[in-house]
Amino acid sequence: MISRSASPLLRILGAVLTCVVALAVVDGVAVPVMAQGSERSSNEYTTKAKAAIVMDADTGAILYQVKADELMPPASMSKLMTVALAFKALKSGQVKLTDPFLMSEHAWRHGGAPSRTSAMMVPLNTRVTLDELLQGIIVQSGNDAAIAVAEGLGRSEDAFAKMMTEEARRIGLTKATFRNATGLYHPEHLMTVRELAILARHLIREYPEYYSRFSQKEFQYGKHKFINRNPILTAFPGADGLKTGHIAEAGYGLVASAQQDGKRLIAVLGGLPTENDRKEEGRKILEWGFKNISAFKIYEAAEVVGYARVWGGDHFYVGLNGRGDVSVILPRFPANQKLKGEIVYNAPLKPPIKMGDKVALLRVTSSSGASSEVALYAAEDVEPAGVVRKGLDSLAHLAESAVGMAFSKLKPGHSQAAPVPPVEPAAVGISAPAAEKGAAVAPRAPSPVTTQAQE
Repeated sequence: MISRSASPLLRILGAVLTCVVALAVVDGVAVPVMAQGSERSSNEYTTKAKAAIVMDADTGAILYQVKADELMPPASMSKLMTVALAFKALKSGQVKLTDPFLMSEHAWRHGGAPSRTSAMMVPLNTRVTLDELLQGIIVQSGNDAAIAVAEGLGRSEDAFAKMMTEEARRIGLTKATFRNATGLYHPEHLMTVRELAILARHLIREYPEYYSRFSQKEFQYGKHKFINRNPILTAFPGADGLKTGHIAEAGYGLVASAQQDGKRLIAVLGGLPTENDRKEEGRKILEWGFKNISAFKIYEAAEVVGYARVWGGDHFYVGLNGRGDVSVILPRFPANQKLKGEIVYNAPLKPPIKMGDKVALLRVTSSSGASSEVALYAAEDVEPAGVVRKGLDSLAHLAESAVGMAFSKLKPGHSQAAPVPPVEPAAVGISAPAAEKGAAVAPRAPSPVTTQAQE
């Protein structure tokens, strides 16, 4: 390793050489680590769903995924965004639960009794409280109720659909597009199961005061008694939400969440052939998730995980560590998973940087599709350098970029390996706390490849 006391020119040369070595080894991508074989385990989970995902609600870690980023018609599962905007308006004080909303002719005709779709059966031109409409959406999946809320908050369903897409972008859903408040089929009304999981997590974390509404099992409106369409509420212990969906073009879908022993999981299934499959697959995937979720410690407290490039500072690099032990959430099975680690940050970092500043993420992914992210913090202070040092640093950064372009085969916009000082591989074993007999134990973890990418 080139020491920090070495001359600036020597350190520039060292940085360039390090860049060459790093890129020659990784060829522009993160290197798979923690490999101990790739054979499939008899404990590996499979589902009948065309697309599926299981997420740890606390950390956002992904335990299981199948076609999680493929766009599909979400059907009534997209009503979660309709509800999210209503919750947002309630939280901000824009509306109250007792506010009356009109059942317009458009809402009645396209979502009520004449539509022959799931409906709350509100009579034409009747005023209904937002409280009742939310129950009608969540319990009965009423399309008339969803349109009435959309018109009450957005003045028209089309305008509200634009608000839904804007809200999606705000909370990090980059692919979803909405064309109505109901989820009734439209070729441009699309989401991914990953986005549905993120949306469910947003509802759980952002609106805890309203989330309990998703566990309501029945709702009486006039002469109509509605039973919650979510079968998981009664089929799985600890289940308390969220939403079902079905249209001919998409099959049967489910967004479910449950809590057991202090852990909460979110599961999303799409494209199931029957209503019974939705119930059984939902129950099975949550059961699998709770049996297999585990925290694995990969670095000790204060141990340096890796380094991030700094421009214009009194150090070329800043060490990164966790806040306490660094642990990731991963499934115990399948056994012998291959894991890959990378550090993601906005490169180069710029001083001043204070010890304890959050500056990066450690992202660990497995060959089974599981992934987990942990925040990384500066392990030391980095102060701004003088003008001469900044000039030399600029030359080093240009040289690193030029070498990176020469070696990288990634398309423009993809992450590239950033130069890092050579570091000794971490010799920290990963073990599942209180692992049951026969449970898979993850292998040892070398240092992850440092990358420069937008978070």
